[in-house]
Amino acid sequence: MRRLLMLVALVLVWGASPARADDISASGRGVVRIVTIAVVGDEVVGFGHGSGFAVAPNRIVTNAHVVDLAQRYPDNVVIGVVPSEGDKSFQGKLIKIDTSRDLALIEFTGARLPALTLYTGAPSDGEALFALGYPGNVDMATVRSAGDFIRPQSPVRSQGGFAGMRTLQGTSVLLHTANIARGNSGGPLLDRCGRVLGVNSAITRADEGDATFAFAISGKELAAFLAEAKQPVGQVAVPCTSVEEQMAQERDADEKARADAEALARSNAARTESERQDAIAQARNRNESTRENYMAGAALLLVFGALALGGGGLLLSRDRQREAIWVAAGGGILMLGAIALFFSRPSFDESKVMPVPKLGGGTLPGEAAKGRLVCTLVPERSRVTVTATDKVDLDLGEDGCINGRTQYAEASGHWQRILVPDQEQTVSVLDYDPGTSTYTHTRYLLSSEQMAKARGLRKGVPLKTCSPDQAKRAELATQQQAIRAALPAVYNEKLVYRCTAGAEGPPAVK
Repeated sequence: MRRLLMLVALVLVWGASPARADDISASGRGVVRIVTIAVVGDEVVGFGHGSGFAVAPNRIVTNAHVVDLAQRYPDNVVIGVVPSEGDKSFQGKLIKIDTSRDLALIEFTGARLPALTLYTGAPSDGEALFALGYPGNVDMATVRSAGDFIRPQSPVRSQGGFAGMRTLQGTSVLLHTANIARGNSGGPLLDRCGRVLGVNSAITRADEGDATFAFAISGKELAAFLAEAKQPVGQVAVPCTSVEEQMAQERDADEKARADAEALARSNAARTESERQDAIAQARNRNESTRENYMAGAALLLVFGALALGGGGLLLSRDRQREAIWVAAGGGILMLGAIALFFSRPSFDESKVMPVPKLGGGTLPGEAAKGRLVCTLVPERSRVTVTATDKVDLDLGEDGCINGRTQYAEASGHWQRILVPDQEQTVSVLDYDPGTSTYTHTRYLLSSEQMAKARGLRKGVPLKTCSPDQAKRAELATQQQAIRAALPAVYNEKLVYRCTAGAEGPPAVK
């Protein structure tokens, strides 16, 4: 038995099972098994295991009692961190413990786990909650060797309801009915969007047929513990909505946005036509006035020319031939000028009339489609499960060049870019619709296998910076379609922003 237990600290075996493509499974990829072994000399003096979850790529939260051996045998204990996916386990070290709150923080190296997000709101009575972890009674039924304790596998999921808030030994806790057992300690209690509400820590005794309830250390206590440890954690206050509810809202919102854009376009077109007709009437009046002035000038020159010719004839009758020639020539020039002035009077072409823009007249959606944009989150159109950035600055240049460095591709009248990072298990689809001035960030939380496939497809995308070459942008669009086709049918998070023209100057680097 001693040798089997010691093998737990040494054997690294892969056996991860695939997780389902939903919010709870996505959060499950950040849940780990915690294994502790204390060895004094050649003797194993303690063995324990529980659950934990990532609050940063290399930081794990669990219960203090799960790592109790690390306090009792600080120089003779091994803490094992076993992810739910991957091909190895890792050794961790205890960096913060609070026995009064029953919380601990563990650090490890060698991998990056997807961090879970803390929901700062309060659950409602009877709200569906989910517990993830590695219950000991399941292990007792399935474990066949010490290696099974460090074989990566997806956590066990159980569902229950919120039963109220209580205080347990001076600590704020959530009371719930999701089934947990020893081994679940340190695992997360989640809402249906996969966000952390608390840390499972204890259960009630079910004597003489009493119902069993579970306790989870509240998110408020967890946030305070992490703040004391100077450990940042993602936090979200937006209430959870299901994907089905959100997609129905999106359809209604998209239809409304299109209808509003079309109505505004018609209104602007009518206003523009009215302004054009006013401009045409004013231009016609000015033209008629100018033509009358030309004609009056021509008539005046004609009269002066006729008088000059008459004067020339009079001078000729008095034998003043030289003066008569000069006066008659002047009269002729005046008459020719009258003819030229008459025929040069301006004509009127209403097709060349352009109305003068009026201040405060409004603009069509997408009219300010280039330049600096400030995009503000629209909570009622967004589904927030991981993080919410209230504002996004964009600088939309020619041919879909965003912020002067990232090339977006044309996609059904939108500008779109798909990001597949190396260090995160997330694929982001960024989309700007110039027709409605809407910017959308859709996030898919994927398994290791799905990320490997997406990264393989990303290698075929050579265009990394902005380019005026339409052929290269078309190739980018085709390659992004291949990545999009490999994504799940349902997303995990969608942030919708409404964009307006921003101040001049470069956007903040993100």
